[in-house]
Amino acid sequence: MSNVLVTGGTGFIGSWCALALLEAGHDVRTTVRDLKREPELRALLHGATEFEDARLTVFRADLNSDEGWAQAVAGCDFVLHVASPTLRHSPESEEAMISAARDGVLRVLQASRDAGVKRVVLTSALGAVAYGHPRRSEPFTEEDWTNVDADIAPYQRSKTLAERAAWEFVRTGGDGLELAAVHPAAVIGPVLGPDDPPSLRTIRGMLDGRLPACPPFGTGWVDVRDVADLHLRAMTDPAANGERFLATAGPSLRIVEVSRILRARLGDRAAKAPTKEIPLAVARALAMVNPVMRSLRPQLGHDFNATSAKAERVLGWRPRPIGDSIAETAESLLAHHAVPA
Repeated sequence: MSNVLVTGGTGFIGSWCALALLEAGHDVRTTVRDLKREPELRALLHGATEFEDARLTVFRADLNSDEGWAQAVAGCDFVLHVASPTLRHSPESEEAMISAARDGVLRVLQASRDAGVKRVVLTSALGAVAYGHPRRSEPFTEEDWTNVDADIAPYQRSKTLAERAAWEFVRTGGDGLELAAVHPAAVIGPVLGPDDPPSLRTIRGMLDGRLPACPPFGTGWVDVRDVADLHLRAMTDPAANGERFLATAGPSLRIVEVSRILRARLGDRAAKAPTKEIPLAVARALAMVNPVMRSLRPQLGHDFNATSAKAERVLGWRPRPIGDSIAETAESLLAHHAVPA
């Protein structure tokens, strides 16, 4: 078994990647920005699987600093670089978000190269593939790149520029370091504990009534457990080197379709889930005055449909039915009291 570093181990995707690695028999290192969160992380992982404490090592490292990365990656065979600025821990400005994402990935890649790591798997996003394009009927693939010069949100711009910087680093200065990238669509799935990841805000808002009507757009959805599985496949399969892999469980779903699945699967417990979609003209008008709708403005009216055929064909990846993931996400949020009763 290998020694693997997972950056951002307390995050939603990072914690599930660490769990999958431990269950597969690997020794895991992970980074956190504050070592005070180490007991919390160990408790979450111990609550989901049994492992010897010595198989998990936690390091302090921050994307905005060189400190700690050489120590964290020393002796590792592989690195899963999951950490990136998110909607919860976003810097104050777009420039700071882009800098943290781009400079952070370069720090991790440089430390990995210098330590003799075989391969880095970068957690990118559908946001680095499908944004800034005219509306289209054909699904997006790994050949597509987000147009960073278009009207897109800072998060999508930061993910795109960070990934482009990663590929350029490996091409010009990687010295044999291998790279693969995983591009999840909207990530849902059960939480490991009481943490409340931003990626589940939509379903949480449907359950608690804070989302009275659905914004008019659609996107792909994928279970966090399947995202972790794809990271492990991309880590070890020789065919993954130098490749990008979209992760989505079937065609895109409108937000209102997700809400209707919640109602159908949870019954009265999803009674507050909206059944109507906001008309596009109304949504665009609301974006002028409503901060939440303003953040969604570049997405309104679009359908970010993508295909994971490449991951299925090349790596044998098989995502679970998205209806099951939607229901299990809601069950998990309710069980961990992330949604008021």
